[in-house]
Amino acid sequence: MHWDKDKSVALSQVCVALFALCLAALDAGAYRVALWFTRYRFFHLQRGFLLMTSIYAGSAFGWVCLYQLWKLLGNIKRGEMFVPDNVRRMRAVSWCCAGATAVCLLSAAYYLPFAFIAVAAGFMALIVRIVKNAFEQAIAMKDELDLTI
Repeated sequence: MHWDKDKSVALSQVCVALFALCLAALDAGAYRVALWFTRYRFFHLQRGFLLMTSIYAGSAFGWVCLYQLWKLLGNIKRGEMFVPDNVRRMRAVSWCCAGATAVCLLSAAYYLPFAFIAVAAGFMALIVRIVKNAFEQAIAMKDELDLTI
């Protein structure tokens, strides 16, 4: 089997769709997840409410991130790689990761393992931000090269 750019983009789109299904399931089951934590993890009812709040706050960032990733992959599929729209989308993804970091840091106040998720989300924000900066530089170089030819 020959693996090419189109198959890679298609696989990425499938992964984004799968993450969207998982996020929808989490949104639908947030009450049950919070109930499970309050019963089996010795949380107080108030912490269950906080957990649901954290899930829904993080979910908002997740949906925006998945939408931006889907559109970014669509641009790449059409061959539009180094365009300002992709930079804008990557900037949005990095801010979504930063927003998820903030939600998780606040949530770590009542459930410490959220701190680990916050570190991972913050690291992803940094990686996406660096790639976004590289794309901005590549666009500037491409524009300059187009003017010289």
